[in-house]
Amino acid sequence: MMACAATSVGFTIPQLLRGTSRIFPTHSALVVLRHSAFCYCTVNGTTKSKRKMDHLERTANNFRQEMISQAKVCGISNESETVKRLRLAITNKDFTFKAGQWVDFFIPGVSVVGGFSICSSPGLLERDGILELAVKHAVHPPAHWIHTECTLDSEVALRVGGDFFFDPQPGDPPVKLVLIAGGVGINPLFAILLHIADLHEYQESKGYGYKIGTVKLYYSAKNTNELLFKKNILGLMNAFPGKITCRFHVTQQSSQICKELQPYVTEGRISEEDLEKHVSKDTLWYICGPPPMIESISKLLANIGVSRDCVFFEKWW
Repeated sequence: MMACAATSVGFTIPQLLRGTSRIFPTHSALVVLRHSAFCYCTVNGTTKSKRKMDHLERTANNFRQEMISQAKVCGISNESETVKRLRLAITNKDFTFKAGQWVDFFIPGVSVVGGFSICSSPGLLERDGILELAVKHAVHPPAHWIHTECTLDSEVALRVGGDFFFDPQPGDPPVKLVLIAGGVGINPLFAILLHIADLHEYQESKGYGYKIGTVKLYYSAKNTNELLFKKNILGLMNAFPGKITCRFHVTQQSSQICKELQPYVTEGRISEEDLEKHVSKDTLWYICGPPPMIESISKLLANIGVSRDCVFFEKWW
């Protein structure tokens, strides 16, 4: 269904596809949780890379909210040499999202619509009206604008979409999570990790609410300089010892690893041996990264007997 042009956010929003269909995994005891994962699958269950497509074309069948909200840039920082982190103040108080989702990113004067995974928690939006994105430098017009023209007080518009999220409700059964990230694919998984920290804090302070099991993050990048949010992740491990743990993997490290990171870094790819120790009936697996990585990890999980019902992934192009 085609959307009409909207002008209520201060500039004209181009026509968009509003995808309303969702693909849900086969029901099992674990899929009582209110979440789903949209994925491209072949008949034999492996992911299939498509030709490079525009964000709107690529996500035409994904869930999208109706609401488009204006937002103002209130913070810009360098998360790495190639990644900018944006803080956005959201104008519409009814704007919501689930941890793991993305936004359509509308820029005045730029005809191409961006698509970026949210890297902050729903709790930050509820508390402070703030949403964060981490965007890697690219020639793609929206990413190029963020790295070359975006300034404090720049105005943009956002719309939430996506079927890859973790949003447990108080009555849902407790589960363990394994989050597996490659490169900038950490963004939605970091949002999930922050949401889990919020759930822990709420449960500990109130004595009720959803009780999450243990969470293990495996995060792979070329080198430690390209590991985004590493200080935040170390902080979460310290704040929730035994409940949130992480293993960083680097594949092309040429410099010495700093002492703070050394205990948590493995040189080499994430292996079957790493993952098989987490296999259980109450474990859910969330994967985000480049398509070849997702294909590789999916095969590893199949080899160690993980049910496809328990694996959720989002490809990062």
